[in-house]
Amino acid sequence: MAEWALACHTFDLKVEDVAYENLAKTANRWPSEQAFLPFFDPSERYPEYEQFPRVFSIDFVERIEGGRTYVVQRLQDVNIGDRLTDNSNEPDDYRFHDVFHLAYVAYLGWSPVLRGLLKLKRKSQPKIDENEDGARATIIEEGIATWIFNHAKRRDHYENVAQGKLDYGLLKQIKSMVEGYEVEACPLWQWEMAILRGFEVFRMLKSNRGGRVTVNMNDHTLTYEELPHPT
Repeated sequence: MAEWALACHTFDLKVEDVAYENLAKTANRWPSEQAFLPFFDPSERYPEYEQFPRVFSIDFVERIEGGRTYVVQRLQDVNIGDRLTDNSNEPDDYRFHDVFHLAYVAYLGWSPVLRGLLKLKRKSQPKIDENEDGARATIIEEGIATWIFNHAKRRDHYENVAQGKLDYGLLKQIKSMVEGYEVEACPLWQWEMAILRGFEVFRMLKSNRGGRVTVNMNDHTLTYEELPHPT
């Protein structure tokens, strides 16, 4: 304690300010009570057609055609987006990576990528549409997902990482990448939950070569089930 006070004095810092900042950092990562932030697309501000469905399911269907393996995604039996491959010389099942965007919706209420894919951009608010749902935000999200995937790939896709144990440096870097965007408000524990649960479901998709993933924004859950029949 004396050394801490001496360090504060040396750098002209107030002990109470340093203590407050440390408490705030601890609460951001390990809160005594977890309280999720309100949705970024509340019904009182946006029409229904600009809101994420609070509960929805996406089917991940793996197919082989002409020697190429790819994944198609289906929402209510309708294909959405492009066919996804690993885009890599070494197969690594990145074709299932959109599950991470689903996890961001479930636990953060955020995904410019899925807003674009599902035609849910908030065009009634031009600045929000341009800045929060636009190309730059989409690129940032894809960059985060790819960067985390490469980090996780060397760590068994986080199979043995418990909540509260994910690399703190990783979370801090993500926080800096989203600075200035609405999702910056989300604390580190929400990001960690989204990442770890996203990879848990990713491992299920990988193991079963596809499946159905359900987002529940109200309960903040991401669940997996095998497809009921060939699609």
